[in-house]
Amino acid sequence: MGWFIELVFRRFFDKTNPEHLWLNPGFLTGPCLPVYGFGAVALFSLSLVEVYISVFESYGIKWYILMFIVMALIMTAIEFIAGIIFIKGMHIQLWDYSEEPGNIMGIICPKFTFFWGVLAALYYFVLFPPFLKLVIWFIEHPWFSFAVGVAFGIFIIDCAFSMHLGTVLRKRAKEIDKKSALNLRQIHSYIRHDTKMSKFFSLHSEHYLTSKINSFEDFMKRTPMSINKE
Repeated sequence: MGWFIELVFRRFFDKTNPEHLWLNPGFLTGPCLPVYGFGAVALFSLSLVEVYISVFESYGIKWYILMFIVMALIMTAIEFIAGIIFIKGMHIQLWDYSEEPGNIMGIICPKFTFFWGVLAALYYFVLFPPFLKLVIWFIEHPWFSFAVGVAFGIFIIDCAFSMHLGTVLRKRAKEIDKKSALNLRQIHSYIRHDTKMSKFFSLHSEHYLTSKINSFEDFMKRTPMSINKE
């Protein structure tokens, strides 16, 4: 469901997609966003507090407001951790809030923290009751674990494929950077001998391609075989 929300948002409302293309919103090839998975587990755990601790019912609407604020902050924290992992560990930025007011490193911002709160409220009132019944049913029918095993198997394969794809892309980008660096030095040397040309040329840095990896849409359309052929 989170993957579908992101897919629609990027198609119709994302300013970085002026062509309104259908873009895979995540790092994985399949329709799965682990951020929403971890978020759902966190929201489910928080929702259980009211089920097992009845004392909070006396607080009325104040309890719900506090709970949704906490849920929004926890979802924001999960989003921040995921963003840091991709940026620092893989040098990939899957989303960018740098133009939003109050953003932190372009990863989180107050605007989307508010949206997380709205989604948390929808989760609590609409999804949590059937999810709770589903979990209880699952506990009573452990034979269904094989379906979960299959789902996790597909997920792990997708993770491995996507990680390999990212590694191949970065390796290929570095190779092209080395070749372009040599060509740029030759061009710089030529321009230095012609002062007229130097007034008209403004060259990119030697690591231009690597810096462009932050634009991730082209990456999602590639395969290891197609990159090797290039």
